[in-house]
Amino acid sequence: MASVSYHISNLLEKMTSSDKDFRFMATNDLMTELQKDSIKLDDDSERKVVRMLLKLLEDKNGEVQNLAVKCLGPLVSKVKEYQVETIVDTLCNNMLSDKEQLRDISSIGLKTVINELPPASSPLAANICKSITGRLTNAIAKQEDVSVKLEALDILGDLLSRFGGLLVSFHSAIQTALLPQLSSPRMAVRKRAIIALGHLVMSSSPKLFSDLMDYLLTELSANSNSSTTRTYIQCIGAISRQAGHRVGEHLERIIPLIVKFAKIDEDDELREYCIQAFESFVRRCPKEVSQHVMEIIQLCLQYICYDPNYNYDSDEDDDAMDADEDDEEQEETDDEYSDDDDMSWKVRRAAAKCLDAIVGSRHDMLSEFYRTVSPALIARFKEREENVKSDIFHAYVTLLRQTKPINLGFFDPDAMEDEEGPIAMLRLQVGDIVKALHKQMKEKSIKTRQGCFTLLTELINVAPGALADHIPAMVPGIQFSLGDKNSSSNMKIDTLSFLNCLMINHSPQDFHPHMPVIVPPVVSAVGDPFYKITSEALLVTQTIVRVIRPLDVSTDFDFSTYVMDLYSCTLMRLKAADIDQEVKERAISCMGQLICNLGDHLKSELNMCLPIFLDRLKNEITRLTTVKALTMIAGSPLQIDLSSILVKGLPILAAFLRKNHRALKLSTLGALDILVKNYGSLLTMPMIDGIMAEVPPLINESDLHISQLTLHLLSSLCRVHPGSTMKLYDEILHEVLVLIRSPLLQGGALNAMLEFFQAIVATNTPKMGFKDLLQLLTTPVYSPSETTQPPTSLFAVHRQAFHSIAKCVAALTISCAGEGSGVVNQFVNDVKNPKSTDSIQLFALLSLGEIGRHVDLSGHAELQKVIVDSFSATSEEVKSAASFALGSVSVGNLPQYLPFVLNEIETQPKRQYLLLHSLKEIITSQSINASSVEHLKPFVANIWSMLFKHCECPEEGTRNVVAECLGKLTLIDPESLLPKLKDCLQSDSHYTRSTVVTAVKFTISDQPQPIDPLLKLCIQEFLETMKDPDLNVRRVSLVTFNSAAHNKPSLVRDLLDAILPHLYNETKVRKDLIREVEMGPFKHTVDDGLDIRKAAFECMYTLLDSCLDRLDIFEFLNHLEDGLKDHYDVKMLTYLMLVRLSTLCPPAILQRLDRLIEPLRTTCTTKVKANSVKQEYEKQDELKRSAMRAVNSLLSIPDSDKNPLLNEFIAQIRSTPEMSAMFDGIQKDSTLTSSDSFMDTS
Repeated sequence: MASVSYHISNLLEKMTSSDKDFRFMATNDLMTELQKDSIKLDDDSERKVVRMLLKLLEDKNGEVQNLAVKCLGPLVSKVKEYQVETIVDTLCNNMLSDKEQLRDISSIGLKTVINELPPASSPLAANICKSITGRLTNAIAKQEDVSVKLEALDILGDLLSRFGGLLVSFHSAIQTALLPQLSSPRMAVRKRAIIALGHLVMSSSPKLFSDLMDYLLTELSANSNSSTTRTYIQCIGAISRQAGHRVGEHLERIIPLIVKFAKIDEDDELREYCIQAFESFVRRCPKEVSQHVMEIIQLCLQYICYDPNYNYDSDEDDDAMDADEDDEEQEETDDEYSDDDDMSWKVRRAAAKCLDAIVGSRHDMLSEFYRTVSPALIARFKEREENVKSDIFHAYVTLLRQTKPINLGFFDPDAMEDEEGPIAMLRLQVGDIVKALHKQMKEKSIKTRQGCFTLLTELINVAPGALADHIPAMVPGIQFSLGDKNSSSNMKIDTLSFLNCLMINHSPQDFHPHMPVIVPPVVSAVGDPFYKITSEALLVTQTIVRVIRPLDVSTDFDFSTYVMDLYSCTLMRLKAADIDQEVKERAISCMGQLICNLGDHLKSELNMCLPIFLDRLKNEITRLTTVKALTMIAGSPLQIDLSSILVKGLPILAAFLRKNHRALKLSTLGALDILVKNYGSLLTMPMIDGIMAEVPPLINESDLHISQLTLHLLSSLCRVHPGSTMKLYDEILHEVLVLIRSPLLQGGALNAMLEFFQAIVATNTPKMGFKDLLQLLTTPVYSPSETTQPPTSLFAVHRQAFHSIAKCVAALTISCAGEGSGVVNQFVNDVKNPKSTDSIQLFALLSLGEIGRHVDLSGHAELQKVIVDSFSATSEEVKSAASFALGSVSVGNLPQYLPFVLNEIETQPKRQYLLLHSLKEIITSQSINASSVEHLKPFVANIWSMLFKHCECPEEGTRNVVAECLGKLTLIDPESLLPKLKDCLQSDSHYTRSTVVTAVKFTISDQPQPIDPLLKLCIQEFLETMKDPDLNVRRVSLVTFNSAAHNKPSLVRDLLDAILPHLYNETKVRKDLIREVEMGPFKHTVDDGLDIRKAAFECMYTLLDSCLDRLDIFEFLNHLEDGLKDHYDVKMLTYLMLVRLSTLCPPAILQRLDRLIEPLRTTCTTKVKANSVKQEYEKQDELKRSAMRAVNSLLSIPDSDKNPLLNEFIAQIRSTPEMSAMFDGIQKDSTLTSSDSFMDTS
């Protein structure tokens, strides 16, 4: 401490020197000291440093003054509060000084101090702000000197921006001081007053805000002079931008006034401010502005054409394409037109930006936009002012982006056929767009050309193939921008990127006539010295190769003239070692494509370029790209000769399998599989041994995708080189048998496993014949050991493993037809044998089912009886397996088994549930393809009538299976069965109605189905059951609606207006559904309405993803607010919705923030009762975490940090150590998650 004080006093002494350099250096050293975190000053040093720095603010030397001001920043956090007050007091006094330089430097000092004050929660900030505010308010209200007033307004703006919430007691005085400044003769004073008011309204009270709006509207109505009218409109726009959620309630009074002023002639500036105000209303008050949107659009469309000093007709061209007067192009204007006073371009720019805001925020009006806004914007592409043109392009790009989700966000079978749909309307306007742009693509202005390419790229993304008829009009513009004289580097890159997008999204034949003009500039760009151009050009070259010779369709285009040009320019880049990595990788990919598509024309060149691939394979940076390129070449139908690199290349590829690089392993396995299939004859035993040695570690449950590809590779090896199968026996087969017992094995990996066993058994290798493999597979079930049996399980292997092993046994049995009979008899005996364990019976039944699905087992007389007897087993698992087996065996011979199953369902009520599951298995298996459906059709009528007898079953589990069977049957013959389902909605039995509605859920999938158009016509009648008097029927109706909204939104999008009121009605807590149950001495409350409320909130969550554009988000939020105060399960759902909404529609959330915070605060501050069980603590903890995730997402909304209630809540969280630690963890997790989403997850 003493040494610091000594050092500081030395510096202070030097600061009094008469030499300005000494003073400068000493102040600089003090700055360095103050920036150290460790520095601690005693009271005396503090006082001296403060006094000296304030004195130096009046130094004669400007550089010393500047340094002294900079020192104030770090000093604020190092000295006690009363010293900071001294600093602030002195600076405020200096602000009123006669010396201009001292005023300026003190103003900078005050801003520095305000920026360095600790956060709003500290008492220091509050006291300092209060001491400054009064002085500033006085200076603004009473000061004659305009420069002082300007500085005071500036500082007040900073103060309100950071600490508005602390100054509540001053808000009224501040507003009173600021309002007269709006009519100041100095425009600068007005502008700064507007900025300060903008910051003030973020935290002012509702009454004060209302007074402010009343004042502005009264002054506007009076319209005493045009200058102040402009200012008041600017002020309303600024307030709307800062606190739009508060302006909404006053909008009905504001908009008519601003519309009136927008129509006043001869005042372009006023008109610009009016349109800017409209833009801020559209962005910040989306609900309240809704009824005025059409009026605003009409005004914008009128003023986007407002150019009174220019005659566009003079630019007309004689070109036939431009005969239509509305769409003629804008030629480059000569210098004879110049009017510096012409401000009309600002009006047009404001109109374009306002249209941009409307289009970007009103997804529900898309069709209307294509009728009115789109043609008007296209007609204005001829705009002469470059900045305005850029904004018009941007507005059109926004329109295109708004169109994209409806087409691509989910499967909508009607999107393309619907002539009224936005995409269809856009396609009709493509010709006008091209006509308006094609000449501009040759303009000198680079910004204009880049705008054209951005717009056209977006158009292609929204409507692929839309430019197919207009490619001849595109090519000259592309050629022009690729020329060296006309373009910057960025222009070339944008042009190449557009050309690539154009070729990828259109048919190759469309480009064949234009190749003579496209190829030369692209080849030239590959040789460009700038690496980014080269990289983009190589990408285009790769696409050109696919275009000139597509391998999937035959064309008569003569591509031979281009082969050597494309090859030579790519080879030059492939050879170069000293180039950017991106260029290296794209050169490798491009050469791979060249050899894949044109290799038969490059035979003489292969010895030159293939060895380069070997070199790139050895390089860690380029090896992954090279593996992908080799995969492409090896899979080429041209059968490229790779013998020159296989001997050296294969061992390198095999070595990659042991690298800790997942993407590399995946690509390498794919490459090896293709090489084995297509070049098997060239592989030698040492090569295969090298691959086999690396395989065992890859087969495990930790990465099923790698296991799947490895099994595919092994299957290919067994087929191509049967002699190599013996090498599998030891290590590899052991790993496969471990994997088959994994509970995780399913899907693609399981199918690869079946293919693998069928490939092995077909090789007839010793020790790996049918019986050997069967024994290896079944040993863990028949003779479980400690290594194979799960530690806590009653069964020999995991439940999923029974299914996996049974499928493998069936695959082997089907491959070796001669062995089938003996195996089936063995399994039948195992099921009959009373000494068999549950595991053996379970496995035998599953195996019989899997075999019977593919082979007719009706010849085994005992089979049917044995399976049905197993329905009486003691183990539930064995019963379930028997049900599966009966259903699967029936698939092998429907005429024999299906009538038996139907009869059993009728005559065996105790086994009904299991028999219905058998029936479900039959229907599911028979629905896979058209031929199996034909086999089932003769029985559909019988099954249907039998199922309807069981709709009345009081057991809900049974009714659900019946519903699933009905739904899947309906998919087989929708024309006749769907009307029958619909008729049953009139049934008096609520059980039947709930079964029918549930059945509809099983007809909806995320894939296109023949039933979709029929379902769309009648789904409203099924969903009418949301009004059903029975609670359970209403609940299943909501579940069905949720399934439709999630899997096929097009079914319900147009019905939302009718459905949503009933959906929202089910989100309310109903007192009549809450009852008390006595449990001994305790009373327990049961809420029968909870399940239906959860179903309703789940529907709301789904609608956010699939139908957001059809929701009135404010009505939605009303019901979400109710959910925030509901039961635990409902709260968890509403918190998830809040997180989604914070991203999807932040302005609406901002508007409702005050109402959302209180329920979140209640959850976060609730304490669990002292005698509660552990689960109650965990439940409350998880609820708090979810609520805090919602709070964290609210904080991510722009301007939410200005909300006083939210700031107060955050301060409350920070003041509680436990809550603060939890919140910090959540913020850290969310940061990690968002950064992970940008990472390569391969």
